[in-house]
Amino acid sequence: MLLTLSPVAFAQPNSPRIGFSHPRTERWVVGVEVQSPGRAAGINATASVPMPWPEQKVKIVETRKSAHVSAIRYRTIGGGTVRQMVILIPQLNPGETAHAMVTFDVTRSVTTAPTRTADLVIPAESPAAVRRFLTASPGIESGDPRIKQLAQEIQKPGLNDWQQTEAIYDWVRKNITYQFDEQLQGARAALESGKGDCEELTSLFVALCRARGIPARSVWIPGHCYPEFYLHDAAGQGHWFPCQAAGSRAFGSMPEYRPVLQKGDRIRVPGISQPQRYVYDRLKATSVTAPLNVKFTRQKVKPLDNP
Repeated sequence: MLLTLSPVAFAQPNSPRIGFSHPRTERWVVGVEVQSPGRAAGINATASVPMPWPEQKVKIVETRKSAHVSAIRYRTIGGGTVRQMVILIPQLNPGETAHAMVTFDVTRSVTTAPTRTADLVIPAESPAAVRRFLTASPGIESGDPRIKQLAQEIQKPGLNDWQQTEAIYDWVRKNITYQFDEQLQGARAALESGKGDCEELTSLFVALCRARGIPARSVWIPGHCYPEFYLHDAAGQGHWFPCQAAGSRAFGSMPEYRPVLQKGDRIRVPGISQPQRYVYDRLKATSVTAPLNVKFTRQKVKPLDNP
């Protein structure tokens, strides 16, 4: 089976202010295995999968499922920022195992920084789809008084808006010490402790940008995340620019090949009342007589070519 997932309307169109180079194709497998010690019914599993963005193209090359799986469907949530695979398993008897695995070819390119930045400005008015990246969200406390004050203190006279955004970026990298944490903390926690991993550094950068009126969002890839910020050019067209909050310095560019799974951090997930910072893989069942043994898979099989 070969299915191309076409770019959708919410994806940012290719922009002349950013570039894409050195494309590389990687093969990833995403799926779930469910073993039932007892009887189970109405099993529904969801997992985030790669979707098209300007920097990546996606093809489904193989779908494998056991007879217990009645359907594998796809839905886009979060205003077009996350694609989920939905796996339906009507029933499992004691000792039975169901599985569903989908293989994706993801061709992702390195994002290169713009050569001209002096005319890039903080938008006076952003499109509705962008304005939601100006408000506080879980773990991104842009309305916190300390964060708002710091956003103003970081600003330096004589700098253009690109440089002002870069000043926020440099402040976060200089003042927050990298330390891995298994739990998602947030911008306020990073500011208070002075430490955090890619999630906390990204959250603080995003929160400071939003406090300054710069739209910004988190981008999630397997095992990592980084921020993007949004500026207008002289013609009034908006552009999203990535930067590496944790890791080698990269502002306005992104030397990354792992597939994008989520852009944004206030995601409404069906079946969950509160907006989510990160869309986890989930499984639920309408009835079980014993706890299910569940294993989600999201792994790279192999690179298919080299940059």
